[in-house]
Amino acid sequence: MQIYQEENRIIIAEGKTQVWVEPWGKNSVRVRMTGTPQMDPNDWALTEVPEKVTPQITFETKDVTDPWYKGEEWAKYHMQGTDVTMVNGKITVKITYEGWISFYNQKGELLTAEYWRNRNRLNRYCVPLRVDARELKPVQGGTDFELTARFEAFDDEMIFGMGQYQEKHMNKKGATLELAHRNSQASVPFYVSSRGYGFFWNNPAIGTATFGTNKTEWYAKRTKKLDYFITAGDTPAEIEAQYSLATGRTPMMPEYGMGYWQCKLRYRNQEELLAVAREHKRRGLPMDAIVIDFFHWTRQGDFKFEPLDWPDPEAMVKELKELGIETVVSVWPTIDERSENFGAMADKGYLVNADRGNQNHMTWMGNTVFYDATHPGAQKFVWERCKENYYKYGIRCFWLDEAEPEYGPYDFDNYRYYAGPALQCTNTYPVGYAKGFYDGLKAAGETDILSLVRCAWAGSQKYGVLTWSGDIYSSFRSMQEQLQAGLSMSMAGIPWWTSDIGGFLGGDIKDKDFQELLVRWFAWGAFCPVFRMHGERSPWYEREQEFRNGVRQLTSGQDNEVWSFGEDNYKILSKYLFIREKLRPYIRECMKAASECGAPVMRPLFYDFSEDKAAWAVEDSYMFGPDLLVSPVMEAGATERKIYLPAGSTWTDAYTKKTYEGGQWVTVPAPIDIIPVMIRDGKEIEIY
Repeated sequence: MQIYQEENRIIIAEGKTQVWVEPWGKNSVRVRMTGTPQMDPNDWALTEVPEKVTPQITFETKDVTDPWYKGEEWAKYHMQGTDVTMVNGKITVKITYEGWISFYNQKGELLTAEYWRNRNRLNRYCVPLRVDARELKPVQGGTDFELTARFEAFDDEMIFGMGQYQEKHMNKKGATLELAHRNSQASVPFYVSSRGYGFFWNNPAIGTATFGTNKTEWYAKRTKKLDYFITAGDTPAEIEAQYSLATGRTPMMPEYGMGYWQCKLRYRNQEELLAVAREHKRRGLPMDAIVIDFFHWTRQGDFKFEPLDWPDPEAMVKELKELGIETVVSVWPTIDERSENFGAMADKGYLVNADRGNQNHMTWMGNTVFYDATHPGAQKFVWERCKENYYKYGIRCFWLDEAEPEYGPYDFDNYRYYAGPALQCTNTYPVGYAKGFYDGLKAAGETDILSLVRCAWAGSQKYGVLTWSGDIYSSFRSMQEQLQAGLSMSMAGIPWWTSDIGGFLGGDIKDKDFQELLVRWFAWGAFCPVFRMHGERSPWYEREQEFRNGVRQLTSGQDNEVWSFGEDNYKILSKYLFIREKLRPYIRECMKAASECGAPVMRPLFYDFSEDKAAWAVEDSYMFGPDLLVSPVMEAGATERKIYLPAGSTWTDAYTKKTYEGGQWVTVPAPIDIIPVMIRDGKEIEIY
């Protein structure tokens, strides 16, 4: 083994294997490993040029001996070894003479270390476990590797982030997470540790992450290299800022994104959509965006309006703009085999390929294939179709659905992209999907760019991505899981997030229990980064199946406007529409902070109160920006709410106006029309 320095990079070389350790911006380090003579050039999400820094690198040569030998034989095993230390601001990397790596903060405290249970290279007679920290196992007959990376586990460590998973715990310690996208699951493999560091697994391969009590283990089924980024900071805010510099920061949220979005499954035609918008404005209610959902098109993959239902899109968009409403149009990446674009896209290699079986990836409402969002040519082709059929009518915001993509089934070993086999790179699909529209809109001269997307990976945020949590069920349990999903997504570096208010599946608008859920969720939605109503609203209308030119037409769910759930509920829902409007200046400042320094808009209590140990354990309340502590009511029949108030601040109940000292639990009233909100340190923010 050789350990040597090339400029700012430390290289650990043994045979064809190389490990690169180098500074990657302020207080941060990137580690890569290859099992071939050349390092794979893909930077994946680490595409931002890092700030130039000059680390302090020292080599220390010392005597190392085999402790099992004594007496005359000892001299035979007397050798010299070289340890290496790299100091880059608040992070220090130590590499032993055997090539194992550990990370420390500026105080000399251990952050994390590689886990290895292998023999000492000088110890010839011990019984080794032969467990290495880094394993790149070649796949026989190919150029790929199976990768495992192991790190030590710490009993006191708490782990936050990793993207969106449908589960109840925000702290991922003890969890095994699938590194794969599914409908309502978005794998974004960055976490913030309570030990004072952030860790990013820069690998879009299918795999798992296990945060066990015995070790932390990352696994990729197929890849070319090991690649991760680690950054140290005194606070979670500093860590998030450094990570967002490495992967890119979100642009400034367009003004319409900060208001209320109206959506349902689905407005079937132009007149139905306009009637809702007109009625909303007639009632004097705020609305900033309205969504034309899926199957408004001729065929999947045509990327254009069905003219029988949408006869004059230009006039429709013009009227909506005059009402102060942005038009949002759904786009799917599915290309029907009968689509006018299918042949051209297939000929140009713009479709995802299957290694075996037929080429159909999804059969819902037609035999379809996903377009290859990792292919620059395919990105441009799809944007050009949307530019011709939507953008020219004044549509500037797109709902990029099915962004995982939602394979049926999720047999990742069967699919192949321009960027490589799906097992290697499928998690980067939503990044390419959003990038195609971002680049197209930017080239067309747009500056306020936002796309509503059902999935994201690291780096998606810099393409103006608003992620929502997918097709979730209508229940209080689901609502609780969405709070964890939103906070975890935010800590993973995706600051624009929303959910379907009331849940997507199973909500009957005439059911009193569902109405209670909807009211509670709607109030919470007013304190989310984006405030958006949506849902299929069962049961679907009874009507005969309709076909046009051999294409089945999709029916629609029940009404989903604020006046659709009874007069008493309407009064509550409309109240929160105006609360959101009062919050707009505050939300604008939060969005500015997200764009300028990577600060999540919604975040766990410990983000702002990292010195308060109790704040790290709170999972049912969160900070909405720096000054509002929000505690959604997520249980049926509740009339009060127990809340932890972080130490170091005073807190005023926005409803009762009572002020409390921090560092304690309090119980506050929470009638059906109130979501408990605490205002920090007497800030003048009017809510109720």
